[in-house]
Amino acid sequence: MAARACTPGKREINHYFSVSSAKALALAAVLLLAACHAAERRYRGGDTCDYLLSSGRFLGEKVWQPHSCMMHKYKNSEAKSCLVDKHIVFIGDSRIRQLFYSFIKLINPQVREEGNKHGNIPFEDKSASIKVDFLWYPEVNGSMRQRIKSWTEGSMAKPHIIVAGAATWSIKIHNGSNEALTQYKINITSIAPLLEKLAKSSDVYWVLQDPVYEDLLSESRKMITNEKIDAYNEAAVRILNSSSRNSKAKVKVFSVSKLIAQETIMKSADGLHLPESSRDTNAMILMNVYCNKIMKPIDGSCCQPQPPLTLIQKLAFCFFTLSIIGYLIISLIHRNNYRKNKSCTDLESGEEKKPVISTPNISTLEMLLHSFCKLGLIMTYFYLCDRANLFMKENKFYTHSSFFIPIIYVLVLGVFFTENTKEFLPVYMHIRVLVAAYLFQTGYGHFSYFWVKGDFGVYRVCQVLFRLNFLVIVLCIVMDRPYQFYYFVPLVTVWFMIIYCTLAVWPQIVQKKANGNCLWHFGLLLKLICLLTCIYFLSYSQGAFEKIFSFWPLSKCFELNGNVYEWWFRWKLDRYVVFHGMLFAFIYLALQKCQMITEGKGDPLFSSRVSNILLVVSVVAFLTYSIWASSCKNKTECNELHPSVSVVQILAFVLIRNIPGYVRSVYSSFFAWFGKISLELFICQYHIWLAADTKGILVLIPGYPMFNILVSTFIFVCVAHEISQITNDLAQIVVPKDNSTLLKRLLCIAGFFSGLLLFSAVQDQSRH
Repeated sequence: MAARACTPGKREINHYFSVSSAKALALAAVLLLAACHAAERRYRGGDTCDYLLSSGRFLGEKVWQPHSCMMHKYKNSEAKSCLVDKHIVFIGDSRIRQLFYSFIKLINPQVREEGNKHGNIPFEDKSASIKVDFLWYPEVNGSMRQRIKSWTEGSMAKPHIIVAGAATWSIKIHNGSNEALTQYKINITSIAPLLEKLAKSSDVYWVLQDPVYEDLLSESRKMITNEKIDAYNEAAVRILNSSSRNSKAKVKVFSVSKLIAQETIMKSADGLHLPESSRDTNAMILMNVYCNKIMKPIDGSCCQPQPPLTLIQKLAFCFFTLSIIGYLIISLIHRNNYRKNKSCTDLESGEEKKPVISTPNISTLEMLLHSFCKLGLIMTYFYLCDRANLFMKENKFYTHSSFFIPIIYVLVLGVFFTENTKEFLPVYMHIRVLVAAYLFQTGYGHFSYFWVKGDFGVYRVCQVLFRLNFLVIVLCIVMDRPYQFYYFVPLVTVWFMIIYCTLAVWPQIVQKKANGNCLWHFGLLLKLICLLTCIYFLSYSQGAFEKIFSFWPLSKCFELNGNVYEWWFRWKLDRYVVFHGMLFAFIYLALQKCQMITEGKGDPLFSSRVSNILLVVSVVAFLTYSIWASSCKNKTECNELHPSVSVVQILAFVLIRNIPGYVRSVYSSFFAWFGKISLELFICQYHIWLAADTKGILVLIPGYPMFNILVSTFIFVCVAHEISQITNDLAQIVVPKDNSTLLKRLLCIAGFFSGLLLFSAVQDQSRH
């Protein structure tokens, strides 16, 4: 395992605690949490549909969060696609009628609540052949039984979805008498077998009665008390499915509406009927229960089965399994040989000799298998978090406190771990969470390397490409996602190749050559102008851009959802920032060569007057950009301006950070430590910090949001650091310095990707 050397005297963050012990603690936490979640699903059941229909809580005022899973917010087009050629029936009282209206508004938002309130109400969407009916049956009686029986007998077509429920009218008409409750039990007992029979071929839901807000009830409804409602609900739950306890075909009890009503019924207009937002939430839950298994939305994990393993995933599983087995076998053989050598004795003297080998030799093969062994275990955790149904997921919900309090806490930690430095600190000594800042650093860093070192060898290029892409390629295989899904890595990879090609093509202009003749500086500027022209042309010619990346195999790498529009959008959004980074590096290195800047400890970067002017301008520019960005309301307009103005804030930050000598002379070892694994942090967050491909949040410890985020973050950081070390180890093995060996490795890698593309094509064909 590659270890990073630490400069003596510097307080690196890993001086304060052991990274190895932290990783061991993270591993123990993962095993313990996995065992707890597996046990809970075994004994409580792992059907997220049951959770969706029975439990949850509000995040804020109107956002409902089901227990353990994510609820998708269906658009009209999605609802129509799911319910095409379907017949849905709502049967019951005025509360069911309200639910009916909220449901059909998901199909057609223009529907108005009008018509006979105490009669049947039809709805039809001819474009999708969807038929939804409300049938007025305010009591559970013989009339309702006869209607339900007509669907079980004869030639009448059965509805695909049946939503039923009633009780408040029985309480009201019979003045809350006990005799009415007894009759209700008799009637629902006669209806239950019919509903259970329908449940074999249709989705049947029985909606429990919501509580009322007794203070707002009119005099004619005062007998409808929460005590009576609870008695009716208890009877319905006890009787329904009593004859099919062990059958898969059951009437689904819609009890979550009670929980929603308990939080919102006080906002009711009459104390009986729910406010519109609560009804809409119930309708959305119904849509999720039925449609998630059909539409399979990534942010709708409720009621979705675990996706089957693809061919490539199965092959990856076999590869990692064989790597683990191979590593264990080789380790046992080496350990056994080591013990034999250590305990060897002198047969002539009878005295024990010193060990021939003081430490066991670690071969390249063993190191390779060891890395893949660790990687396989880590990828198992990735899969369990974001593809299997072992750990819970929740929808994201933003509040100012949940965002700013952790940010302030992290900043305080960063300030605590401060060290002295003499280096110029552009943007890479803070946690690189902004894509534009990272790309600026990409332009600055790689341009500086090629310009100063003049190293255009294949080894350097392969090292960079391997370190950038290794994790993403593994995740594409294990998590069954396209390369473009992890858009940041393709973006950085393409820009790195653009920087390399710009400087490597004839004439190669490097600092050593330019120092001998100033005209070479103008030649380099001409190259940068040509690059800027190409960027400008492609940014305003979507057709030309798409043609370049539509040829196979580029199309396989850069397509997302069947086209390269997403790639064009991502590239266009920060199209100038790498050029700005390259130009900044050129100007900075030129000024440094001309000794026009001062980098001494405590001294301002320029003369006092120039430094003060630039510092004031930078602060004003930084604040102006921040105000503009926070007040920009139109996303399209913001995206159009962003490529041109994002450099303002980046340059302002760079100058503010570097002009004052006292600011430039210190840095945070805390942020620097995270900066070394920033790429891994950015990619790993997709699946083991967030969830559902960043659409939700991973829940390892339900019921304790702050504790959950602390534990999941701790594991997330440990995993990212370990992946960084694995990548470094494998880079030394896979990308050797010897050119002939490197060429052979490149041919092997080309063969691997050819096979991967072939299997991917077979997999895509089988899906369609």
